[in-house]
Amino acid sequence: MEVTPEGCRAGRAILKWSMRELAERSGVAWTTVNRLEAGAAARDATAAKIVAAFEAEGVELVAEDGRTGAVLVYARRRA
Repeated sequence: MEVTPEGCRAGRAILKWSMRELAERSGVAWTTVNRLEAGAAARDATAAKIVAAFEAEGVELVAEDGRTGAVLVYARRRA
């Protein structure tokens, strides 16, 4: 799965996460998230961690057919 800057920002916006929160939840450095959103390519292992963090919260990243972004698949109920 490709992680685009737009998809990463859109996913964070859906979840109302800061860069630091995404970094904590995905297990990557916040500077990595910052570089990714500035346009740097992510390593496959890093992209997989970021995708997993979003998917754990019901958000899927989209990067196909000239479109990029994120969609909420389901809303998690919080107790």
